[in-house]
Amino acid sequence: MKRMSIAIVVPRNAQSLDIAGPLDAFLEANRLAPDRCNYAVRLLSTEPDRLVKAGNMSLLADGSILEDEDDIDTLLVAGTPDYAQAYSATAVHAWLRHQAPRTRRYGSVCTGAFFLGAAGLFGGVNVTTHWQHAAELAAKFPEANVVPDQIFVQDGAVWTSAGVTAGIDLTLKLIEDDHGHDVALSVARRLVVFLKRPGGQSQFSAHLAAQVATESRIQAVQHWILDHLPLELSVARLASRAAMSLRNFTRVFQKEAGMTPADFVEMARVDAARRLLEDTDKPLQRVASSCGFANPDTMRRAFLRRIGTGPSDYRQRFRG
Repeated sequence: MKRMSIAIVVPRNAQSLDIAGPLDAFLEANRLAPDRCNYAVRLLSTEPDRLVKAGNMSLLADGSILEDEDDIDTLLVAGTPDYAQAYSATAVHAWLRHQAPRTRRYGSVCTGAFFLGAAGLFGGVNVTTHWQHAAELAAKFPEANVVPDQIFVQDGAVWTSAGVTAGIDLTLKLIEDDHGHDVALSVARRLVVFLKRPGGQSQFSAHLAAQVATESRIQAVQHWILDHLPLELSVARLASRAAMSLRNFTRVFQKEAGMTPADFVEMARVDAARRLLEDTDKPLQRVASSCGFANPDTMRRAFLRRIGTGPSDYRQRFRG
């Protein structure tokens, strides 16, 4: 069985979950399928010192990029809240430019994308990062096509993920590509990751988005939507429920939620339909009507917009 070398680059003050999430997913694959998986994972510091800080933890890396010359199959750069260091990390840039073309695949978790961008590895490539930093990534590296609202993005050999726990989603996909769906699903269950999310899925869910608004009338309407998805939820009806004019409601909703009322309703309906597809055997017609879609075709178009796959394919892939 071929040994597969995985290197996780750990910058100063790294986000601990950006390291531990992918690391544990790879190691669980080894434990759960020892006859198929042989991931050799090592942590590499970006400094000469192998002792690195990750949050309030001290980690002893396996080595430093300044001295590491071993072959690498898969290279991931962990993120850090102190990602501004990426702009001046010339030694890291040089190492990444040397190593990346020699790997089968390389990428980043969260703000680790800034190191790859600063190294000049994003030319014409689709990438993502944590939604809070996507605009800055796009501004700093205009040669990249930043996709701001996806869990992870693959473009050829380049794999980038959204923030923190999205590194687990990316790693599960890497494991699936290497060893199949059953191994990746076993790892997901072992890690109590309730769903292996497809890369095209939004970084937000409707329930998370409903926690963002501070205007009480908008919050109330959002929670009412979540509890009444089968009803007719026109913008006019929602504005009336908030006791606001149509124009003012639309303006305030967009400001508070970061999306239009119609987008929020569609997101909420897709979220609800996903859960039914994952957890039940209901036919598509019943799933659609239960979640407020006019028919299965309307639901299918919403799924393609939001997730990048249709309801039938989604159920086949993610039914537990």
